[in-house]
Amino acid sequence: MTTAAAIANDVRSGTQRAVDVVEGYLSQIEAHDSNVAAFNAVTADEARAAAAAVDAMVADGRDPGPLAGVPVAYKDNLCTRGIATTCSSRMLEGWLPPYDATVVTAMASAGAVMVGKTNLDEFAMGSSTENSAFGPTRNPYDLARVPGGSSGGSAAAVAAGFAPLALGSDTGGSIRQPAALCGAVGIKPTYGRVSRYGLVAFASSFDQIGPIAGDVADAALALGVISGHDPADSTSVPAEVPDFGAALREGVEGLRVGVIGELAGGSSNGSLGGMDPEVIERLHEAADALADAGARVGRASVPAVTYGLTAYYLIAPAEASSNLARYDGTRYGLRVAGADAEEMNRLTRRAGFGSEVKARIMLGTFALSAGYYDAYYGKAQRVRMLTRRDFDAAYTDFDVLLSPTSPCVAFPFGERSDPMTMYRCDTCTIPSNLSGDPAMSVPFGTGAADLPVGVQVLAPAMCEARMLTVAAALERAAPPLRPPRLGAGEGS
Repeated sequence: MTTAAAIANDVRSGTQRAVDVVEGYLSQIEAHDSNVAAFNAVTADEARAAAAAVDAMVADGRDPGPLAGVPVAYKDNLCTRGIATTCSSRMLEGWLPPYDATVVTAMASAGAVMVGKTNLDEFAMGSSTENSAFGPTRNPYDLARVPGGSSGGSAAAVAAGFAPLALGSDTGGSIRQPAALCGAVGIKPTYGRVSRYGLVAFASSFDQIGPIAGDVADAALALGVISGHDPADSTSVPAEVPDFGAALREGVEGLRVGVIGELAGGSSNGSLGGMDPEVIERLHEAADALADAGARVGRASVPAVTYGLTAYYLIAPAEASSNLARYDGTRYGLRVAGADAEEMNRLTRRAGFGSEVKARIMLGTFALSAGYYDAYYGKAQRVRMLTRRDFDAAYTDFDVLLSPTSPCVAFPFGERSDPMTMYRCDTCTIPSNLSGDPAMSVPFGTGAADLPVGVQVLAPAMCEARMLTVAAALERAAPPLRPPRLGAGEGS
């Protein structure tokens, strides 16, 4: 698979035309997305026009940017001016934003070319992309299995070769978990590292935008493009953006790497159960590979991660119940007529939201209600602070931490229809959303049914460069994955 960095170098040097690159990816989408269903919309005409503009800049002797001519797919909860942004919900079907998300503007300014908007669990609420109002996305490694979620469309698009880069959003693991299940690299940056302006909100104190890519170098390249302070986002941190590419050339000699014991499998010593044995085997093989490369590997303890799932599923739905109150049939999106405003509101929300979104709104409203706020929401916030403290303590002994990304490999459609079984898919990823620290998933071998396994690298706040150094070392040591299977004709 051609990397984004290689495409950009060729286009910038004039050895390859952006229009030819884009046509190749559009052909791949046309041939195979009917099987994968990664996209809600393919923006072929806009992509061709943008690619022609990149080629014109090169012809004029101007540099289009570090992503010159690189096709990119955007999760369909990122606003794109004049192009439908639906959040895979009937509530916003056909809505045309009047502005671009800050990250979309940054990618375009770097020369990237949008090829489409990708499918997701409705309003980013899910771990399998089965909750989309427009139907599920399928995993390119096994079309009978889920790609993970909620950024399943973005991860599947990269894995299937529909785009070398995609952007997703991560509220409780929604970049890293689908990246792991689809054999891709996915990064959740530090909260505030990347602007959230133009991201349709799910849970505002958790949501972060990040890249999904075929390798660590491309993910680092995209992260550098979208990072930086944005005055339009009050949570954006005015911090310097490091040279993430330089971090990939550093070695791990002497780095202290802690394997999070509570997420390392088994039931002893406070470890959480429910992990696939093959996933735990790959985790320990990854730790051994880092030790062989010169890292000092040991067991780390972050006790509060055992409460992460419970805390998250009180705080996030509470924020969602507030954020989604704006969809009332009055200002934008779906409107179902009623006898009065109250009935219009009720009928619109009943018709516009799917069952998973309704369930989370009800859970969040209950957690915030009088008489239950302190018992549920207040305690969950205290657990969040405890998680922050436990991570800080662990980082006094270790430079980075390791865990599985997902407790399991990609599972068949419908296998986890029970909500609690589905929610446990986020056991390993949620803790870093509670803490706000960066984390990323790197493919490292396979598990059951020869499906990809992801190893998660976690680092202290604003230490993405250190995290990327370790990720690059893991990538160098990782066994290769087999090509995906896209159906008749393959083509991958």
